Amino acid sequence: MRNNESAEAEAVIDMTPMIDMVFILLIFFMVTATFVKDMKLELERPKASSSVVASSKAIRLFIDRNGDTFLDGEPIRVWLIQSKLRDLLNTASSKVVLVVTDDGVPAGKLVEVVDQARLAGAESVGVATKKEAG
Repeated sequence: MRNNESAEAEAVIDMTPMIDMVFILLIFFMVTATFVKDMKLELERPKASSSVVASSKAIRLFIDRNGDTFLDGEPIRVWLIQSKLRDLLNTASSKVVLVVTDDGVPAGKLVEVVDQARLAGAESVGVATKKEAG
């Protein structure tokens, strides 16, 4: 005699699709993580040893090692540079601005001052060393 037990259906969970999805996600995150890099701005700042004297007609902005900005020997805040330069450029014969700095000035500060000078309407913005500026 046979034992006719009712065939109980076992609940089976197939793990294969889940493992496939985990591997696909792992590969996706590995690929995308390798392309995330810091955006760095490489600036070639002039050195004082390779300097030549610049034009004397340019409006000069000075940045010291502490990051303080000066226009005509007067300290000036970065947010005021654009309006003061716009006034000076309207009366000047040449619309050239020279940012005078040297090694040791934070690059972010230099870029910020150059951007403000360009927004003020300067046709040309140059970066020079203290020796080049004369």
